[in-house]
Amino acid sequence: MSRDKILLTPGPLTTTLRTKLAMLNDWGSWDEDFKTITKNLRQSLLKIIKNQGDYTVVPMQGSGTFSVEAAIGTVVPKTGHLLVLDNGAYCRRMATISQKLGIKTTILSFPESEKVALNLVEKALKDDKSITHVGLIHCETGTGILNPLQEISDLCQDKGVGLIVDAMSSFGAYPIEVTSLQFDALIAASGKCLEGVPGMGFVFLRKAIIEGCEHHSPSISLDLYDQYYYMEKTGQWRFTPPTHVVVALYEALLQFFEEGGQPARLARYEANSKLLLEGMKKVGIKPFLKEEDLSAIIITFLAPTATKYSFKTLYEVTKAEGFMLYPGKLTEIETFRVGSIGAINALEMRQAINAITYALDDMAI
Repeated sequence: MSRDKILLTPGPLTTTLRTKLAMLNDWGSWDEDFKTITKNLRQSLLKIIKNQGDYTVVPMQGSGTFSVEAAIGTVVPKTGHLLVLDNGAYCRRMATISQKLGIKTTILSFPESEKVALNLVEKALKDDKSITHVGLIHCETGTGILNPLQEISDLCQDKGVGLIVDAMSSFGAYPIEVTSLQFDALIAASGKCLEGVPGMGFVFLRKAIIEGCEHHSPSISLDLYDQYYYMEKTGQWRFTPPTHVVVALYEALLQFFEEGGQPARLARYEANSKLLLEGMKKVGIKPFLKEEDLSAIIITFLAPTATKYSFKTLYEVTKAEGFMLYPGKLTEIETFRVGSIGAINALEMRQAINAITYALDDMAI
């Protein structure tokens, strides 16, 4: 059997054989064994954020975006006002969700090549006292830039506004600990840096706000308040859970802690990212961001300016060599993206660089 293709994407991503094998068994969602896995999964997730009792975590069916919508719809009341900090495509998606839910939404935009500027966020909160919540993407996956989570958390706490964090691409790699942070909701998903498979998200909720969230959600299936209380009461999911995904994520979490947890995972991703940057530099491909602003999650590269360049060709040749890239997410300039996350290390990164080099040679670039 040939090796699966290596996914150099921000999720879905390459998983270990142990994680794949965990999906070979069938589970009854009401069975005590599966309820125990759900309980242990939630406890393991809370361990990552160093919870001391102030937070809970609510698993949710669907992709990460389902959980973002669930968090906004549950945490922000209809009379609320969400300030979305926008420096990329996933920030704008958060704003679209809020607007679709009928919530008053203000978008504070920044260049896609720059981090969210704290002084401008502070000014926006000062100028408009009706703002009740701030929405932040921790790692904007459209470019790979890492936004200042701790500083925004401190500011929101100082101003008395709630914070909703999309940590989809950063959770499990970068430190997110409630010993120093405060947020109302923080969202991540199974198929990212925890190296599970896609199919479920989860939302960390600050317990102090939960009672006030009753009746907020306009959705039945995406109501985190109901999901939380049903799970606390019965140990079960309200509706049919993605059983195989849940078990795979729990197996991935066991491996996460065996590896050494968040510090070890970030170290591996940083090593992958360093190799990638060095290899691309040798063939004349430059990153879109300044090197000091790059994350170890995914890097957006400027496409070659040669007339013979085609992302379709780059993708197809690289795929034939066993590696799958990601198209660019920017609208004004042509780019492509290469991820450093997943169950991969230096060997796979060197092979990937060779595959990209081969593709560029094939286009005579």
